[in-house]
Amino acid sequence: MEQLAERGLTTAEVAERVARDQVNVVRRRSSRSLPAIIRANVLTLFNAVIAVLWMLIMIFGQWQDGLFGAVIVANSAIGIVQELRAKRTLDHLAVVNEAPVKVRRDGADTRIPPGQVVLGDLILLASGDQLQVDGRVADADGLEVDESLLTGEADPVHKRPGDQMLSGSFVAAGAGSYVATRVGGDAYAARLADEASKFNLSHSELRAGVNRFITYITWLIVPIGTLLIWSQVSRTSDFGQAITGAVAGIVTMIPEGLVLMTSIAFAVGVIRLGKRRCLVQELPAIEVLARVDVLCLDKTGTLTAGGMSLDQVRPLRDDLPVDEALSALAHLDPDPNPTARAVQSGYPDPPGWRPCLKVPFSSARKWSGAEFAGQGAWVLGAADVLLTPDTPEYDEAEETAATGLRVLALVRVASLRDPDDLGPVEAAAVIALKQRIRPEAAATLGYFAEQGVTIKIISGDNPESVSAIARSLGVPGGERAVDARTLPENDPGKLAEILDANTVFGRVTPHQKRSFVGALQSRGHTVAMTGDGVNDVLALKDADLGVAMGSGSGAARSVAQIVLMDDNFAGLPSVVAEGRRVLANIERVSSLFLTKTFYAIVLSLLTGVVGLAFPFAPRHSTLVNALTIGIPAFFLALAPSNERARAGFVPRVLRLAIPAGVICAVAVYLSYWAAQAGSSTLEENRTSAVITLFMTTWWVLVLIAGPYVWWRVALVTSMAVLFALALATPFARDFFALALGDLSNDLVAAGFGAAGMVALTIVFKIMRSPDISPGQGRSNDTLES
Repeated sequence: MEQLAERGLTTAEVAERVARDQVNVVRRRSSRSLPAIIRANVLTLFNAVIAVLWMLIMIFGQWQDGLFGAVIVANSAIGIVQELRAKRTLDHLAVVNEAPVKVRRDGADTRIPPGQVVLGDLILLASGDQLQVDGRVADADGLEVDESLLTGEADPVHKRPGDQMLSGSFVAAGAGSYVATRVGGDAYAARLADEASKFNLSHSELRAGVNRFITYITWLIVPIGTLLIWSQVSRTSDFGQAITGAVAGIVTMIPEGLVLMTSIAFAVGVIRLGKRRCLVQELPAIEVLARVDVLCLDKTGTLTAGGMSLDQVRPLRDDLPVDEALSALAHLDPDPNPTARAVQSGYPDPPGWRPCLKVPFSSARKWSGAEFAGQGAWVLGAADVLLTPDTPEYDEAEETAATGLRVLALVRVASLRDPDDLGPVEAAAVIALKQRIRPEAAATLGYFAEQGVTIKIISGDNPESVSAIARSLGVPGGERAVDARTLPENDPGKLAEILDANTVFGRVTPHQKRSFVGALQSRGHTVAMTGDGVNDVLALKDADLGVAMGSGSGAARSVAQIVLMDDNFAGLPSVVAEGRRVLANIERVSSLFLTKTFYAIVLSLLTGVVGLAFPFAPRHSTLVNALTIGIPAFFLALAPSNERARAGFVPRVLRLAIPAGVICAVAVYLSYWAAQAGSSTLEENRTSAVITLFMTTWWVLVLIAGPYVWWRVALVTSMAVLFALALATPFARDFFALALGDLSNDLVAAGFGAAGMVALTIVFKIMRSPDISPGQGRSNDTLES
């Protein structure tokens, strides 16, 4: 073991293990394979149903009535292309986001991608590192590992040489090294997360709502389709005509493009965010952030830049070696944290003190320290933790913290043998560090305030220091900070009350951050958490949405659903806007698709009961559906929108789609019934029905497509113009089997269509009166579309 710790594996040993396939190769979290993408987009229930119906038309009808079969090709091709684009975007950003692993090979330390770690590698660890493979500890220097993500145990585990290390855990404090004993799919975390961590659209309220629609419709199609087929076959001796009419009704009942539009909206959202250097590690994250109503922000690394600078050192004792002690503590760790680096900038040369016992920094303790041979034990940490209240040095530290500086104390103690009890301390110096506020922070916080998202600033720093920064950013309630050490530990209800009433919290431990998230969720809030450090991991994992900074610890980045690769806090509004665009637009196009489904269901029931021929042929539904649903839905699904998401997606869509579908069906059936009562031909009667159908469904599009800007007006107008051209052009009339030979029928059809439009307007006004549905609120059409 000693020889391995000194040199690690040799190049030859690494090559040998690579040849034996003992490499840490695991499925990437952000993508699925090309065959899986093709299967998901081609082998669907609706594609199978449409294929069977298309074959029936090819056997018993005319090829023009089989145009709907092109939906299979179009839907599959568009879905595959968009998901492949999203896959490429995700894979590229995921590679950039991978935290490199530090290994020792041939006696030299080097950083390699996680996928190049081999069995037997000596892996070096520092605070914040996440373990990529399983192994056994070779060397430990105050090494504390948090395994709570795997075991649920809250307290970090002290590791000593020979102890087992599990992938998926992370270093909470200290440093060390371990030898890889299980890699790739054999590692503990890889076995647990093989299914849960792959690219998919699961755990999405929007996706679940669409699937519920599909389930309902599937159960309805079987009996209604059977009734329709029976009625069409029994009323005529022309079997081909009967099958054509039945197929027209069944095809129209299928919302074949709804799943496609949902998938496209998610995939395009991923691509757009990828261009802004936002890595979406789980697709539903786009949707969740659109629903967020509370955003918990970690101050350091989010509102402030990660680095700090040394502002001043105020010695409190002339008889103590303050400069030497500070320098010795700052140079203890070969991989120093930002605080140590800031102190090093003022003390670049170590004094040569020899440490005989070290206690690494942890977010729970708020300090680090060491015992030095001949120099005693020294501790550097949070001033309000180490200093005694109601003393001059404590008051001086509090006054300094109130200016927004980060304040530390240097103290001398008798011993560090028991880190939980330092005993009496001798205050040696107060150290102030300057924090740089991110220039984009104020504008971003203002955006969330405008959008009705409540901000909670949660930090491990001194409450006065956090409050000063919150005040400088104009955060409402920022002048009043709560010290988390005073909060109740075993009363979630009381904790939730305090969280609702306050905005700024200081001296928050990692486990308290996690409790904060849970308490807010217990109040029905959808909670997002931002962070960059190892102390944020638990809260990021438990939040409805975790957002990590790209420069943050590997552990934080690995558990977050979204990673801001450029550390740009101003990127969050783009993510919110993208989520709101997806949800609002899918709700809008769902209303279009389901209106079509419900008018087809009602028409099929009326046809089956009354015994008339179905009002139109498949080619007619192809024409009308393309102009009032298919083409407009594609543009509307990708349009800008800034409406905040709300619960109740399914009932809100149904309360519009069901009455709209009934009105369209009744208007069409009355038009067809009136036309067939005369001496006109079946083709002319169906043309009357098609005119009424287009007018009513086009009006549904008009009502849903708002609020109107120039391109929306152009969209709905162009659809009406295209339908008029189909009626006016001889070739199009022949192709779509339209006949305008009976003017009175056509005028009656237009009258029923106009009546349907009036009824639809009234219904939409009534149904939308309790609240504003997506698409009717403020739109942000200046966003990138």
